[in-house]
Amino acid sequence: MKGKKNPATDKKSTSVTKKVLILLLKAIAVLAILGVVFIATVFIVDKVATKSEQGKIHSYGQLVPVDGKRMNAVIQGTGEETIVLLPGFGTAAPALDFKPLIDELSPFYKVVVIEPFGYGLSDTTDKERTTENIVSEIHEAVQSLQIDRYILMAHSISGLYGLEYVNKYENEVSAFVGLDSSVPTLSEQEVSSSTLGILSLIKKSGFTRLYAKLGDDPYAELPYDEEAKEQMRMLGLKNMLNPSQLNEIKWMPSNFKGAEQLSFPNKLPVVFFIQANHPVTDRWLPEHEKQAKDSVYGKVITLEADHYLYRTEAKEIVEKFRAYMEEIK
Repeated sequence: MKGKKNPATDKKSTSVTKKVLILLLKAIAVLAILGVVFIATVFIVDKVATKSEQGKIHSYGQLVPVDGKRMNAVIQGTGEETIVLLPGFGTAAPALDFKPLIDELSPFYKVVVIEPFGYGLSDTTDKERTTENIVSEIHEAVQSLQIDRYILMAHSISGLYGLEYVNKYENEVSAFVGLDSSVPTLSEQEVSSSTLGILSLIKKSGFTRLYAKLGDDPYAELPYDEEAKEQMRMLGLKNMLNPSQLNEIKWMPSNFKGAEQLSFPNKLPVVFFIQANHPVTDRWLPEHEKQAKDSVYGKVITLEADHYLYRTEAKEIVEKFRAYMEEIK
């Protein structure tokens, strides 16, 4: 009869559906188990490798007391004038990363590299990474080293901190040098607390190591020996997305906003070395030129290099900086 159901067919169809469902559930279970195993493997490998690397990371410089913690500083050269070098955000090991520049500067100057909290061999800190706190800590480190007169040379985000620094300690700083330094008017985008939480989880789970392993080697073609490269890789894994750096990311928009009304002291010699082809070239050069105009000695020098211009153009930077200092005498 037309429309009459066949019990046998219905039963067979139901049986096939159940089998497909069971297979699907088994597949999901297997994928879930594989996912857990993968995450566990990444976590364990990172923990084991991190413990192993702790004994391979070499000490360098000296640890000075700052706010109840220890901040690392490296000194090279014995020149009459002192240069204090400050790193860009996230630099794994500033004193090692600045080595090409230090080697070019040290025949003429006493060079001091400060590794802020969360960088290089310095401790991390729970203190908020406001410009005020960062500047105060760096100054305390400089004081601990008994340095009372110096040229401040700052890369990237430290240019922002340096702007407040030279205003706060104007009587101590004899000149400011920006190395593709940040400007207040070109601020960083705000990162939500949920994103910061995810980044923290990525760090704790060990996926930063996997990310670094799968990515390109940032030091491959750079002028460092193999030992220095390996040290920077290990310190990069140790420090990447640590609590201090994550907090610094959180405070970046506010720190940029707070610096908008600041300008360089009129009589302070200010020179910027910036990349000629920055991703926002149409604003990068003009904004630095505006900052330079705050000083009667202000100057902007462009270089054919990337953001880390001191790695590849150290010799040219030092030659042009020394010529600039002679010009303004």
